[in-house]
Amino acid sequence: MSHSSDRATSLAIFCKVVDNFGDIGICWRLARQLQREHGVAVTLWVDDLASFRRICPQIDVALGVQQAAGVTVRHWGGQDGSFNPGEIADIVIEFFACDIPPGYIAAMAQCQPHPVWLNLEGLTAEEWVEGCHQLTSPRHGMIKHFFFPGFTDKTGGLLREAGLEQRRRQFQADPLAMQAFLSQFGVTPGEMAALKVSLFCYPHAPVAELLAAWEAGSEPIVCLVPEGVAFDAVSRFIGADAVAGVSHTQGALTVRVLPFVAQDDYDKLLWVCDVNFVRGEDSFVRAQWAGKPFIWHIYPQDENLHHVKLRAFLQRYAFDADGAIDSLIEASECWNGARVAGQGWAPLWTALRADMPRIAGRAGAWQAQMHDNGDLAGNLLAFARLPR
Repeated sequence: MSHSSDRATSLAIFCKVVDNFGDIGICWRLARQLQREHGVAVTLWVDDLASFRRICPQIDVALGVQQAAGVTVRHWGGQDGSFNPGEIADIVIEFFACDIPPGYIAAMAQCQPHPVWLNLEGLTAEEWVEGCHQLTSPRHGMIKHFFFPGFTDKTGGLLREAGLEQRRRQFQADPLAMQAFLSQFGVTPGEMAALKVSLFCYPHAPVAELLAAWEAGSEPIVCLVPEGVAFDAVSRFIGADAVAGVSHTQGALTVRVLPFVAQDDYDKLLWVCDVNFVRGEDSFVRAQWAGKPFIWHIYPQDENLHHVKLRAFLQRYAFDADGAIDSLIEASECWNGARVAGQGWAPLWTALRADMPRIAGRAGAWQAQMHDNGDLAGNLLAFARLPR
């Protein structure tokens, strides 16, 4: 690599925000971890600072360049701008084939040696990933490498910062800390004794049907949903606009709308809930590190390609020593529209609830298995620093 031994490795991440908070969530986690744990000088280029600000409130949307958590954040606007070779990072990451500025690429080509150029791909459990991980592609007189996160030791692994598991265990071993965390959202001591579910999904999820099943059930359930998520369905249940701070109890169900929280607090929400509904990639990975039962709402793709990705994951995840966990597979497929819930959500939920101890056991075993693959940031940096 082109950095000298007397200065920190420099690294640039280019992020275009497509999936609201998922893309920037992943890139922000990666940037912070590389800076904190590996001493890398990170510049994060982002095209949508407003979305970034939702998960990192200190971001000023009016600034073209700013510092946040030791990371240089630059707004990636419409103007390409010109770059000098001295401004180019040692390692350049484009997230999910986002086409970094032509001027930056031209300046990369002038560097000797060339920067290590990585395309950090999206997460999938499909088997073909293992064969494509670390493959090369000639570009503009340079070599780009494809780097895939994944669920096996033949991939780059999953994002996981050092100390995450220790923080989770300490938090979950402290009932007062968990109670204090929930009470800031208005959760009462009585509600804390109920089954707690976090709900984070895309608008097309069958939320109204699920809420109706919970409402008509016999078990008290508290559903904690971030503001703006499933807005229409939650508003209908509450009988008013689903804005942060409002709540409503009907039948066995209480729904509470939470303010959008920073990433570290979202982790605590996953840790304190009994079941987590998550979406996209970032919250999906955090749910796996939480070690709790979860249902994944995958980002929709044309021609239902996301159903292929969903089933590839379930083929790995929803099986234990006794075979397929049918309730988890069926509920996951119905939640994503890959299967019709013929009898409605009440029997789906009843079956899922009955299997919850088994699903929790699988969640813990899976978490340990993923831990053994190493962490994405460390694996990526080790690959980038290989002699070339």
